[in-house]
Amino acid sequence: MPCPSRSDELFFFVNGRKVIERNADPEVTLLTFLRKNLGLTGTKYACGRGGCGACTVMVSKCDPISKKIRHFSITACLVPICSLYGAAVTTVEGVGSIKTKLHPVQERIAKSHGTQCGFCTPGMVMSMYTLLRNHPQPSEEQLMEALGGNLCRCTGYRPILESGRTFCVESNGCQQKGTGNCCLDQGENDSFSHGGNSDISTELFTKDEFQPLDPTQELIFPPELSRMAENPEKRTLNFHGERVTWISPGTLKDLLELKVKHPEAPLILGNTSLGPAMKSRGHLHPILLSPARISELNTVSKTSEGLTIGAGCSLAQVKDILAERVSELPEEKARTYRALLKHLKSLAGQQIRNMASLGGHIISRHFYSDLNPILAAGNATLNLISEAGTRQIPLNEHFLAGLASADLKPEEILESVYIPHSQKWEFVSAFRQAQCQQNALADVNAGMRVLLKEGTDAIEDLSIAYGGVGTATVSARKSCQQLLGRHWNELMLDEACRLLLDEVSLPGSAPGGRVEFKRTLVISFFFKFYLEVLQELKKLAKLFSAPDCLHYPEISDQFLSALEDFPVTVPQGVQKYQSVDSRQPLQDPVGRPIMHVSGLKHATGEAIFCDDIPRVDNELYMVLVTSTRAHAKIISIDLSEALELPGVVDVITAKDIPGTNGAEDDKLLAIDEVLCVGQIICAVVAETNVQAKRATEKIKITYEDLEPVIFTIEEAIKHNSFLCPEKKLEQGNIEEAFEKVDQIVEGEVHAGGQEHFYMETQRVLIIPKTEDKELDIYVSTQDPAHVQKTVSSTLNIPINRITCHVKRVGGGFGGKVGRPAVFGAIAAVGAIKTGRPIRLVLDREDDMLITGGRHPLFGKYKVGFMNNGRIKALDIECFINGGCTLDDSEQVIEFLVLKLENAYKIRNLRFRGRACMTNLPSNTAFRGFGFPQGTLVTESCITAVAAKCGLLPEKIREKNMYKTVDKTIYKQAFNPETLIRCWNECLDKSAFHSRRIQVEEFNKKNYWKKKGIAIIPMKFSVGFAATSYHQAAALVHIYTDGSVLVTHGGNELGQGIHTKMLQVASRELKIPMSYVHICETSTAMVPNTIATAASIGSDVNGRAVQNACQILLKRLEPIIKKNPDGTWEDWIEAAFEQRISLSATGYFRGYKAFIDWEKGEGDPFPYYVYGAACSEVEIDCLTGAHKKIRTDIVMDACCSLNPAIDIGQIEGSFIQGMGLYTTEELKYSPEGVLYSRGPDEYKIPTITDVPEEFNVSLLPSSQTPLTIYSSKGLGESGMFLGSSVFFAIADAVATARRERDIAEDFTAKSPATPERVRMACADRFTEMIPRDDPKTFKPWSIPIA
Repeated sequence: MPCPSRSDELFFFVNGRKVIERNADPEVTLLTFLRKNLGLTGTKYACGRGGCGACTVMVSKCDPISKKIRHFSITACLVPICSLYGAAVTTVEGVGSIKTKLHPVQERIAKSHGTQCGFCTPGMVMSMYTLLRNHPQPSEEQLMEALGGNLCRCTGYRPILESGRTFCVESNGCQQKGTGNCCLDQGENDSFSHGGNSDISTELFTKDEFQPLDPTQELIFPPELSRMAENPEKRTLNFHGERVTWISPGTLKDLLELKVKHPEAPLILGNTSLGPAMKSRGHLHPILLSPARISELNTVSKTSEGLTIGAGCSLAQVKDILAERVSELPEEKARTYRALLKHLKSLAGQQIRNMASLGGHIISRHFYSDLNPILAAGNATLNLISEAGTRQIPLNEHFLAGLASADLKPEEILESVYIPHSQKWEFVSAFRQAQCQQNALADVNAGMRVLLKEGTDAIEDLSIAYGGVGTATVSARKSCQQLLGRHWNELMLDEACRLLLDEVSLPGSAPGGRVEFKRTLVISFFFKFYLEVLQELKKLAKLFSAPDCLHYPEISDQFLSALEDFPVTVPQGVQKYQSVDSRQPLQDPVGRPIMHVSGLKHATGEAIFCDDIPRVDNELYMVLVTSTRAHAKIISIDLSEALELPGVVDVITAKDIPGTNGAEDDKLLAIDEVLCVGQIICAVVAETNVQAKRATEKIKITYEDLEPVIFTIEEAIKHNSFLCPEKKLEQGNIEEAFEKVDQIVEGEVHAGGQEHFYMETQRVLIIPKTEDKELDIYVSTQDPAHVQKTVSSTLNIPINRITCHVKRVGGGFGGKVGRPAVFGAIAAVGAIKTGRPIRLVLDREDDMLITGGRHPLFGKYKVGFMNNGRIKALDIECFINGGCTLDDSEQVIEFLVLKLENAYKIRNLRFRGRACMTNLPSNTAFRGFGFPQGTLVTESCITAVAAKCGLLPEKIREKNMYKTVDKTIYKQAFNPETLIRCWNECLDKSAFHSRRIQVEEFNKKNYWKKKGIAIIPMKFSVGFAATSYHQAAALVHIYTDGSVLVTHGGNELGQGIHTKMLQVASRELKIPMSYVHICETSTAMVPNTIATAASIGSDVNGRAVQNACQILLKRLEPIIKKNPDGTWEDWIEAAFEQRISLSATGYFRGYKAFIDWEKGEGDPFPYYVYGAACSEVEIDCLTGAHKKIRTDIVMDACCSLNPAIDIGQIEGSFIQGMGLYTTEELKYSPEGVLYSRGPDEYKIPTITDVPEEFNVSLLPSSQTPLTIYSSKGLGESGMFLGSSVFFAIADAVATARRERDIAEDFTAKSPATPERVRMACADRFTEMIPRDDPKTFKPWSIPIA
């Protein structure tokens, strides 16, 4: 079959409309096609690797065999358009629109407050929509499964689940409901301990107003595609791109012929393995063969011996096939299938399972494959086919290692996989441990099978395979051979562990690191298998009333819990807040749970983000080129090859900057020296994004390495490498106090950094105007005025020529305060030099590499205390890793030191802080600004004191807390009454004391599982420590039709600031919210604004909006007096006639705030937010996994402007904090290269990480006269409360260590990853593993804190 050079027509449907593409390029993904070619920007680009779900769409295909229509969700960023021949795609725009009709999914996610920044919302909507197309009344488990592949960084997931739950069949719900013991009953008759009769509400939305789901209203499957499925086309389709040809044969015969002709060409189905490899490693295959239309690869056949599954079946289909088979077979025959099912539930996310094929999964032979170890242990066979005929090969260790003799020949393809049934005395189990429970690659996984001689416990056959411990799946064949004939008892267990460690050996420098943890898991998993088999034998012995001579080893009751995995449960919970006063007018929205003003637009994809702005005429794309060395001199930059490439217009270097190139020690573009990997050196400007990216690979930079290269805090201290002077606060006489105490403890705390992982990466669009050097800048930032100033100084033009527009930001968390100015300035240089608009959108990998994040911290404490737990002296020294430039590090260390005391009154204190200069990308502002790291040191110190005194940590916390009106270490007076109320309320609401007893009972009965519980108080100071940063302005126009336009200096980041400003304007002008509109934040409307940060955006801008509205109302007063019964419209008309100005600037001069570091005193903060959180967890001591059982948060919000938004902020920041302290781990190579550059390697919390029960209460009846309507800013404070999970885990680990007689450890390390938890719960297995001398190998990664 000659390969014609002309492409076939590609056709598919999008939202019911036929799309014909005559020059389909196999390298173009569906995401690019939807956004660029069709202008459907509702589908978002966030990671490009299928790991976050922001680009989820639904694909519908007619099954050629069953003729049924299959709907499934996929991530559009991985799907090549050529694979969609004859498919129907539905995007968020096709589901519903605010212009026509909303779909119930869209309406409910918005009205349930399931959107904040809204960037992940279209993906969430599509995942739920697809679920409802398949199951109009899904179960809660199906809902959790459907959303498992979608990430959200803002909401904390609870409200998203809440909206989905409204479609679910009523599950049994809580067994205690109605008995008064259920958390959901408390809302009905609740009175907070203070104030008794305050009106407490638990409803954030009313279900009654939701429109019902009507499945008959959905888009129909295109009849043309149904007809096509009846009579499928058999001819081979060819699609020729610039570099790649896609060939899609219509018959198996044609495919086999093509495989002979192109033996090197890979088969491509889901593109979940090839796609990411092509993106991150630049793999290029000139020819791709797509077997998608070949029905023989999708057949399933059952026999009495086993099951054969076609290699083309998706993993989601495999899961359904196995589940069906398990339900039909007796238990003993289905053990291998059960083991596979267990892993299929947690393997990747739903979208990837829908795309990835069984054949692709097996043939890729990834070392982390979850299914290959089970298939290998379960004796699966691969059925191969080629033109020469068929043959079978075993899926064994030789195949998995890729040995030529045991592999496919180049012309063969995998047709199907045969998995035999298990037998009566055969037991099969599967194990895996990953950084988090779902959607994470396993650190280690295993498949294990044993066949015992009938009626005995002698091993007849044994097969064990591991993933994650080598370059491929590893089979422990030798160990298994040596154990044949042995009895299944303790002696065999010890021998097996020894043999396994010997055979499955990992070098200390193994890729992926975590070497000792992985070694431990190898034998911990075998121990779990040992127990599982014993348990099964017990059941069999009962069934067959086995002869008395068979005494299987007893499993102690304490060990039984080791057998159970943590179940995935749907979070439940109650949100409580104080209802508005019954006398408040109905149209006054303040204090009511109003939906986010853009909520519905988020849900329909009609909310426009920076990169959704349509392409401008002549627009160019910019891609950055960054340093690959940590500290080096730039010898030369050769641009010649790059400039010759098609489409490349220019390369921007430091020489092109007309004005200033950043600061002296913080250049926008490097000139002759680079200080870290990821520093920007130059930028390519080209006609398309793809052309610009290809050009960056052709730029040749030669370096000469410089000394010293510093990465860790330890090295920085040794080299005396600091960014700014030490910050110090002291009170009392610390030396004297240490001499008079009963005991002294010293300890260390290491807290890792954190990546912002805003869903929308950094992006900017610069449009140069034709005259006066004017520029329009559309940018995703928290500080447009800073972007404006930076661009002005870089281009050397006045600020008044530059206008920055911010419509909305897809998440910021501090990461979009300083950095966007850098990208804006570089892009502006490109725009001025080329005279054309420039669009710069960072890939997730580049964003994570370049931008820096939360400062890692190393803290040392020395604490002196009495035996009763009263702390008399505390000395803390903190070092933060600032990276290579100052950025915000000085302010971070100042805030960290100022906030270190948290809620405790200790008479003698010394706090010191230094910011270290290292050769890493500069770290920057991040929600909480030093508080979440610093206060971890203080709270760890409290835990250490409790351990030494033999008292409970909560007793030590209570004993040392502020009790009466007092002054802080920096002499600011405050009243701790609300703090104490939050603490007591939290103890009460969480039933802490009775649960503490239950936890202790549980721990006595279980050896391998331990529970922990912790309660943490918080005193969080809000605002910047400088008065000038608290100023704000607003501009309010009233138009002659009575409509009102509000502009203010705050930026909408998802925190609902625009919604709150509309509420303020509505109350002040006494008009309905629907009359008021906010368009965008623009530096032309409100100049000289301050960054929207430090939790006070709504506070200060609210005061400015209030001021403007009051000025206008004062002007209208005479008119209203004259015509008190007139309407708003009448008054406005009359005012215009009487020439009264209907436009006003509002201004707020700011809260007073200052600190004198010489004296160590001042009033640095306008006010405090108080709170407390109690969390309970359960850990698995054998694997290090943990489950969050329950969290209760009580937060003092005073009089919330909008309880729905405020509770959303608390929940979102808590979950983000929980991520910081448990799963989010940044890994750097010994050369300073960041490994964790995407959602595959960097794990933010997913939907399964939300505590099983999650309750949030806003403390009622509290007032603060300072702020607008007595409200408080709650953007950041919840972050630290996530540490209650960390301390609950630490509590469980401490219990395990006490039981095993291991010394107390006073080095706290955050995050509490499974690796750290497992290795801290030392036992006989951690004793067994070989340990390497660190001097003998180069580690894969280095700790930078």
